[in-house]
Amino acid sequence: MTRTLAALAALTLPALASAQALTVKGSDTMVILAQRWAEEYMKKNPSNKVQVTGGGSGTGIAALVNGTTDVANSSRSIKPDEVAKVKEKFNVEAVETTVARDGVAIYVNDSNPVQQLTQEQIKAIYLGDVTNWKDVGGPDARIVLYSRENSSGTYVFFKEHVLKNADFAPEAQTLPGTAAVVNAISKEKFGIGYGGAAYAKGVKELKIVGADGQAVLPNAENVKSGKYPLSRPLFMYTRGAPTTTAKKFIDFCLSKDGQAIVTQVGYYPIK
Repeated sequence: MTRTLAALAALTLPALASAQALTVKGSDTMVILAQRWAEEYMKKNPSNKVQVTGGGSGTGIAALVNGTTDVANSSRSIKPDEVAKVKEKFNVEAVETTVARDGVAIYVNDSNPVQQLTQEQIKAIYLGDVTNWKDVGGPDARIVLYSRENSSGTYVFFKEHVLKNADFAPEAQTLPGTAAVVNAISKEKFGIGYGGAAYAKGVKELKIVGADGQAVLPNAENVKSGKYPLSRPLFMYTRGAPTTTAKKFIDFCLSKDGQAIVTQVGYYPIK
């Protein structure tokens, strides 16, 4: 009887190990894309399981640091102190892989007549220096600000690139995900928000005036060329170079089929 149980254990443990899911955690901007990647990858590799969750770029990178995720999705670059923590704890480098490109869109309600803003106007609005739409060519109405939580990579990108690291106006309402921002603006006639271009459903994306004075939308051509001022890469981070299932999954994301999914979801391929 003892020998039989031991034999069963020997057979069962490897099976359990092979069924263990690859964990992918982080950016809410990337979560829909990563879920689609995982679905298609698992169709092609039914013995591999991939579990995708959001929570924000900072949450994903924190999970990478503490060893609770295999892959961290991030819409911002990893910070030097985070790299140092990975090195200290695991004695490996945090390895960055660019998997797609995105344009951080500025959303307003469909009924808002404003079509474009300069980066300085967007900055003034989010600092609280401009509080009425009439001051930027819109109706005489108070601007309702929506923002992301500070664990969001989109929040960090926006603060660094638009606000130049100044603080958001205290009136800005913090919401837990880009979908929540879009939903709020679709219902708030005088709202403004920001987030990934793929989420702009039921709201209007504003053109942003670039350095050359031209007003451009975050479409494929403008994002890939860098003409859109708020273009950015989207990343996956691993502890050391990806291996085994992580490597297979990331290779799939970068493949022709994987990059086709990027376009289908509404982001922009790197290849």
